[in-house]
Amino acid sequence: MFFVLKALLKSLLLPPAGPLLLGVLGAWLIARARAGAAARRVGWGCLLGCLAALWLLSTPVVAEALARVAQRYPALDLAQPVSAQAIVILGGGNDRIAPEYGGPAAGFELLERVSYGAYVARRTGLPILVSGDAGEAGAMRAVLARDFGLAPRWTVGDSRDTFTDAQLSAGQLRPAGIARIVLVTSSDHEWRAAHEFMSAGFTVVPAPVHVWASHAYRPGDYLPQAPALTVSTHALNELLGNVVRQVLAATHLRRHD
Repeated sequence: MFFVLKALLKSLLLPPAGPLLLGVLGAWLIARARAGAAARRVGWGCLLGCLAALWLLSTPVVAEALARVAQRYPALDLAQPVSAQAIVILGGGNDRIAPEYGGPAAGFELLERVSYGAYVARRTGLPILVSGDAGEAGAMRAVLARDFGLAPRWTVGDSRDTFTDAQLSAGQLRPAGIARIVLVTSSDHEWRAAHEFMSAGFTVVPAPVHVWASHAYRPGDYLPQAPALTVSTHALNELLGNVVRQVLAATHLRRHD
């Protein structure tokens, strides 16, 4: 029930549903026959706020600004020695059954994580743990074997979120004496994920992928684009998710052993 409620709230609060619900409320207040002038003003405010939020969150300039706030770790410097005993690659994004491969495959975000995890493994020689739900774990194992010639030493295939990623990974790595890990995940997810794993007793070397890099903006970057709304949604999800993580830990509602 907890995971269903969390997924429902996330879907309703984050863009595009959150701003759209605000717009629906505004339209309802405006259309009410008996609504007073104050209620109609509130309705117009909600409706205009909905349109403004969707416009701004869909522009690359705003989306990248939110991403920079969420991305708190720099790229891993592999020119320096890496003090770790294993690599943990977290699931996320899309997994699918791919007819062209005759089996499971990773979507773009998941493929980025797996590709970079394989790169780090080849540079460091460290063993790999993959963690996600059954589909993600299967896709990660398949991609590592098929495209990179690597086999994970450990697999967590029944994780529901980042908290259970850390908890279940600890259950497999602690018996092997592993306490220092390289944690591979998307750059906007890295801060929250690292803190979950640190709370589970690990020393974490952050290894984010898709790290933002400065560039010159073009005129079109100030206009709405569908991919930018996705970037904004991911960044807001991580910023809000980290607040929820802190609240749950502080209230002892969800803590690692």
